[in-house]
Amino acid sequence: MKRDSAIASWRKSSYSNGQGGCVEVADGYTDVTPVRDSKDPSGPALFFPTEAWQAFVTATATGKFSAT
Repeated sequence: MKRDSAIASWRKSSYSNGQGGCVEVADGYTDVTPVRDSKDPSGPALFFPTEAWQAFVTATATGKFSAT
């Protein structure tokens, strides 16, 4: 199934530092989470299964990917 991200309502993380190195996500999709590069809003979006995206966000927030 082809997904349309052109009409998505994009948002940045509240942890964004404003220097342009962020990803944006779009809400309002039931089974996927669209993600794109904030520096290239007209570029492609990746669509992750919502459960997988949530697991990634949780793992990142809890330091699972920390180098130390």
